[in-house]
Amino acid sequence: MARADEKEAADFLAAHPETVQIQAFLTDPSGVARGKVLRPEELATAYRDGRPLPCSIQSLDMLGADVLETGLVWEEGDSDRPCFPVAGTLTHAPWHDIPTAQVILASYERDGSPTPADPRHALQRTVNALEAMGLKPVVAIELEFYLVDRDAAASRRLAPPAAPNGFAPAHLQAYLMQDLEDFSPVLNDIFDGAKKMGLPARTLISEYAPGQFEIVLEHRDDAMRAADDAILYKRLVKGVADRHGLVATFMAKPYADLSGSGMHVHVSLAGEGKDNLFAGEGSNLTPHLAHAIGGLEAAMAESMAFFAPNANSYRRFRKNSYAPLAPAWAVDNRSVPLRVTAGRPETRHLEHRVCGADANPYVALAAVLAGIAEGIEKKIEPSEPVTGDGYGQREATLPLNWWKALETARNSSFLAERLGKEFTNIFLTIKEVECDRFFASVSDVDVEWYLRNA
Repeated sequence: MARADEKEAADFLAAHPETVQIQAFLTDPSGVARGKVLRPEELATAYRDGRPLPCSIQSLDMLGADVLETGLVWEEGDSDRPCFPVAGTLTHAPWHDIPTAQVILASYERDGSPTPADPRHALQRTVNALEAMGLKPVVAIELEFYLVDRDAAASRRLAPPAAPNGFAPAHLQAYLMQDLEDFSPVLNDIFDGAKKMGLPARTLISEYAPGQFEIVLEHRDDAMRAADDAILYKRLVKGVADRHGLVATFMAKPYADLSGSGMHVHVSLAGEGKDNLFAGEGSNLTPHLAHAIGGLEAAMAESMAFFAPNANSYRRFRKNSYAPLAPAWAVDNRSVPLRVTAGRPETRHLEHRVCGADANPYVALAAVLAGIAEGIEKKIEPSEPVTGDGYGQREATLPLNWWKALETARNSSFLAERLGKEFTNIFLTIKEVECDRFFASVSDVDVEWYLRNA
C-alpha cells in the first residue's frame, strides 16, 4: 500500500501555521463527503497510522441511512477501517471563517489492501488496467451547477437567486456575459478559492438556464488527480455559494422546464511513445480512438446506473436535451453522447457527455475508463458516425429510468470484472435499496395528481 509521505503534513503546517482545523473525509459510493475534523497536532498521526472510520460509512444511502443489505454493518460489527490521506490533496478550505484545511482520505483493510467499497479504489483499478496496457489516461472534467435562492431552497421550492447587484435572471440566455457580470462576486471567489487550493479552474460559462454555470477544470495526465480535483471543486463551489447567502447544487435536474446539469468527461490516451494516441482530424480515427469509442458504445447501457445514479438523474434524458438517449458518436456534434473534438489534430480527444453532475466523479470516471479499456482490449469497432441531428437518427436504446438502469447493471459481467465484483455489488445494492425507498415514499406530485382524482 502506497501512502502519502508524512512530510507533506509537516510542510503544509509549517507553511500555514495559522491552520486551526483540518477536514479529513472520503466519499461514499454516492459521492457524499463523510469524515472527521482534526486538529493540527493530529495530522501527522493520520498520515502515519491513518484515521479510523467505520466500515458502514461506505454502506449509506444519500440521506445517511444504513443499507443493511450490503453486509457492511452488523455482519462486520461496524468495525473500523484505517483511512489514510491521499497524496497531493492536503489543501485549503478557503470558504471557512477560521483557517481551515482539508484532505481526501482513502480506506484500507487492516492488511493494507484497498477497501472494496471505497469508490476511489474502483477508479484506481481501471487506471491500473489501462496502465498495464501501456496506456495513460489524460482527463479533464467539466461540471455544471446551479446557484439557487437559499430561502426558496429551504422551503423545497427552488428558484433562481438574485445576483449580488439585485438583478435576478429569469430567461434562457445561453453564454450570456451579463450573467457572468452580475454574479461576478460569487464566481470570482470561486476562482480565488480554486487558486488557493491548487485546482486548475479555467474557462467560465453562463449555461442555458437562469443561475446555471460551468467552470472547466484543465486536463490532468493523472486520472486519479483529475477525479480528486472534481471532488474538491464541488466542495469549493458549495462553500463559496453558502458564504454569499446562496445554495449551489449539482443536482442533475433541479427544474423540470430548464436544462439539466451534466458532468462531461474529456479523455485522451498517452502511450507507445506518443503524447496523444487519439491525435488526428476528421472522421478518420486512430485505432485507439476507434476502439475506445466502440467500447464506450458497447458498455453505455450497462454503465448508466453509474453515470446517472439517482432518481432525479433520469429527468435529464429527454429528446433535444443535450443528454443522450442512445449510444452514438460524431465529430464536433453535441447531439450525441460521444463527441470527438475538432480542434488542432494534436489536441483531439473524446468528450463523454452522458454523466449527470450528481454522479460520483470516481465512479463515473471509473466506468468511462473501463469502457475505453474494454474497447481497446477487445478491439471493438465503433458504429457509423452521426451527421446532423443525433436524436433523429438513433432509436432510444439506453435504460432511461432508474430501475431499468439498475437491472441492466446488475446483469452486467463487464462492470464486475472492470470495477471489481465487491464494489459493483455494494454500489448497486445501495442504489437498489435507495430506489425502493424512493418509490415507497409519497411525494407532493402523488398528492397533487391522485388525492382527488383517483
